[in-house]
Amino acid sequence: MATTAGDKPSARVLVHRELRQRIVTLQLPPGQPLSENELAAELAVSRTPVRESLLLLAEEDLVRVFPKLGSFVARVDPQRIADAQFVREAVEVSSLTDAVVRRTDEDVADLRRILAEQRESAEDVERFFELDEKFHQRLLAAGGHANAWRTVVSAKAHLDRARRLGLRTVSPVSALIDQHEEIVDALAAGDLEASVTALRAHLRAVFEDVERIRATAPDLFVDSADERPVRRSVTFLQ
Repeated sequence: MATTAGDKPSARVLVHRELRQRIVTLQLPPGQPLSENELAAELAVSRTPVRESLLLLAEEDLVRVFPKLGSFVARVDPQRIADAQFVREAVEVSSLTDAVVRRTDEDVADLRRILAEQRESAEDVERFFELDEKFHQRLLAAGGHANAWRTVVSAKAHLDRARRLGLRTVSPVSALIDQHEEIVDALAAGDLEASVTALRAHLRAVFEDVERIRATAPDLFVDSADERPVRRSVTFLQ
């Protein structure tokens, strides 16, 4: 049913939004069992919106539902990461080619301000992640494609889980900021080849992170499409 501007979101919408955020931000880690009763009590809702939300999340492959076993946060699927990264790279690189031509002093100054904020927030992983999103959104805007960020966001829930795993375990934030700076320097110089090369390398770094994490914590990743989980607590990487 369509809603008007004054309508409040339904319980299902709010629960889905909250659970999706927790999964993408790793508050609910890969493989974590999900209890409808416990979630309903915690969120102060009935079981119905929780059950409906879990089914919606299952359609996004963020939750897996197993008959007689229950619901679990989906483990990280490298193929879904690759698909999302493909979409993101196609959009951002295409926009960057336009940005090199149409960039303004204001565009470059804004990007450098975000870089400064990133360096100040390097110890706060979640804050850095927010600023990383802001950087890439502003880069799209410099190419005249700010609205394309919605396309990127809709494709990258699985990719974001991998990126956060990388930030917490293997990717030094300082290296990512240096990559951002390299992109901005090339953009400011009007060097299309260097800017595209730097952006591609930056966006593809997630694949190296995945392989490193997978080597030390294989239980966080999909092993088989038919894998049936064991209902137990998940020990997450610190």
